[in-house]
Amino acid sequence: MPFDRRQFVTALVVSGAAAATPTGIKADPSASRPQASSQASLPNPQNATVDFRYAPHHQQSTICFPDDPRKTIVGQAGDLRYGFGKSLSAGMENFSTVIEFSLAGFQDDKVLRQWIESPSIPIVHTLIDRPAATLELTAFATHHVGEGRVDNVLLSIRSKTGSVALVPKLHIRTCEKLELESYTTPTATVSVSGNKSPLLVATQLVSTQLNSNLGTCMLWEEEGFTLYLAHAEATEDAEARYFVRLPQENQSAATLREHLPDAEMLLAEARDFWSKWKPFGTTEWSYPGRHGEFLTACARNIQQAREVKNGQLVFQVGPTIYRGLWIVDGNFLLEAARYLGYDQAADEGLRSEWSKQVDSGQIIAGSGGEHWKDTAIAMFTLVRQCELKQDWTFFRDLEPNLVRALDFLINLRDQAMKSQSTNGHYGLLAPGFADGGIGGVHSEFTNTVWTLAALRAVADAAAQLKMSSLAKAGKFSRELYAAFQQMATKEMVWHPAGFEYLPMLAHDDPSVSDPDPWSRPRPQTAQWALSHAIYPGEVFDKNDPIVRGHIALLQWCTQEDVPAETGWLWHDSLWTYNASFAAHVYLWAGLRDWAHRTFTGFLNHASPLYCWREEQPLQHALVGQDWGDMPHNWASAECVRYLRHMLALEDGKSLRLLNGVTTAELTPAVPYILRNSPTRFGRIDLEFEPAGARGWRLRFDRSEGPSPSSVSLPAVVGQLRVQEVIGAGSKVTGEIVEVDPVARKWETLLR
Repeated sequence: MPFDRRQFVTALVVSGAAAATPTGIKADPSASRPQASSQASLPNPQNATVDFRYAPHHQQSTICFPDDPRKTIVGQAGDLRYGFGKSLSAGMENFSTVIEFSLAGFQDDKVLRQWIESPSIPIVHTLIDRPAATLELTAFATHHVGEGRVDNVLLSIRSKTGSVALVPKLHIRTCEKLELESYTTPTATVSVSGNKSPLLVATQLVSTQLNSNLGTCMLWEEEGFTLYLAHAEATEDAEARYFVRLPQENQSAATLREHLPDAEMLLAEARDFWSKWKPFGTTEWSYPGRHGEFLTACARNIQQAREVKNGQLVFQVGPTIYRGLWIVDGNFLLEAARYLGYDQAADEGLRSEWSKQVDSGQIIAGSGGEHWKDTAIAMFTLVRQCELKQDWTFFRDLEPNLVRALDFLINLRDQAMKSQSTNGHYGLLAPGFADGGIGGVHSEFTNTVWTLAALRAVADAAAQLKMSSLAKAGKFSRELYAAFQQMATKEMVWHPAGFEYLPMLAHDDPSVSDPDPWSRPRPQTAQWALSHAIYPGEVFDKNDPIVRGHIALLQWCTQEDVPAETGWLWHDSLWTYNASFAAHVYLWAGLRDWAHRTFTGFLNHASPLYCWREEQPLQHALVGQDWGDMPHNWASAECVRYLRHMLALEDGKSLRLLNGVTTAELTPAVPYILRNSPTRFGRIDLEFEPAGARGWRLRFDRSEGPSPSSVSLPAVVGQLRVQEVIGAGSKVTGEIVEVDPVARKWETLLR
């Protein structure tokens, strides 16, 4: 079925408990109200440990190779999931074939643990407990020479006490008609009726330590199909082992049977591939502890989700619902790709985005036509990619495309002003699809606020490059910004907690005054676009009431260390990687403690396999559901971005260093190193490492590029104070150390 995010609301059963919300309480613009101050620090510092305390209860991961078109999914019980169908009414478990691994008998399975061998090796282990034995599943992908792409599961059963008889069973839920094509004790081949390639082949790996008579295999139609493998015996010292193989390229049964006895060889081959895989390209990172683990895993997640389609490399968001190109997700995925050093791949991904432009100048991808902001976001992405690459060739090549995109957005504003809509009355873009919890077409502000970010970026680039054809971007930017600010004075809402904020829906939208509180959007619904306009869009001044209200709202709705109820699941739920949007706003605004708390909360909502579900219930919720893809790689991109920005954050024409470093990053004393990391000011090397018993040293080196207007770092990092800067002039202004921005190489000691 055709799919886009506009279907979310109509297909979604919104979960949670209704709460009194201030949405719809309109502020009197003439009234003088105190502005709530943003909390610069937390009165009760949170536990900074990353221990997956908020991990999703229903999780899945992938075992495929980079850019692999076969996106095999492994579920939380070690099950294999195939054939995802994009029908939202069927939910997140909408797979046409699911294969579950267990043991026969009346005992229940209990999953004790699931893990991958390392952040860089996606071989998934699942340990299942039975009263009499344990079953370990090892799922991995292979591409053996002459054999092709195959999924593999190794079953290892060990007795808890003495010797036990056992029969493994594979429960297959599928819409297809299956048959036991053939078996030669103890090997079975299961096929879909009429298919030449089997669904799977399975065998018992015979051990001389086991006394087994190698019985036969059976396929029964039990709530689907259940394959009972040949029985065996297991002891505490000797495992019973079985090997299951599933062809992914229509291989014959004979091809797969050839290496059925070679499970260990194939497993070693998979480990060898991933041990040689490199998470970074032209850049180099060295981060300690959990930060380093997440960095490597997120790089792998992003590569596993990519795919070549129609000859173009696409940075896809995920392997199921979002197995495609979304422009807003792509902006952050491509920035993360550039940070990871995937320069050529980022170029290809950028071309893929602009291939979605239609004759009108609009760019239309996964989010549909009324997601007007996609056109603006593609413009913003183009500027960001060119400045990171320090090469504006693609920007110049796409000049005609940019002009058409700009004309499309101007026309959207002009046509709206001729209509009777609230947006037109204010001089904003036409009513559109807000996303982030608001479906359908409304009088909303997300499309306009993202367009402001794009216009600012394009206008600055056009002025720098002296491209007169794009001069209209600056004029349109000023007009739209003035209209937006005028709108904000009338649409700001007074919150009972003592601050004003700007909702993303106009006050006269029917949903705002729905008589059922359960059905009203939350105050924080769809605020994602405003977060982006604040950073990285940098549309507003840090002291703008819109910014101050947004920060106060994010702090107010924080639960489990992250903003809650910000997405499609309005009640007792959270949008996991929205936490990174908030963390970036805090970091940019100088709220280091809030940034650190929120980013740590974001990491703690990942699974122990280092990936995220898009949305999930709060831990205490008695209602709620999982929503969205997993692994969700906008989340992976957000992790990469924040880890870079905590050390080096571009703030307009300023470069801010170590702004995200807290005492937690200084314990234990292990270096953070960035090399050849791209910025709009050229590539930088940054080494932040222990120096002596109670000190740290920061070394900085910048390649050729436009000089920033300022380079700064906090005077106090954790409990360390910056000492003399060596190799460059410097001065202390309040709690900020400013370093001569022209100096490309210098170092400083912190004690």
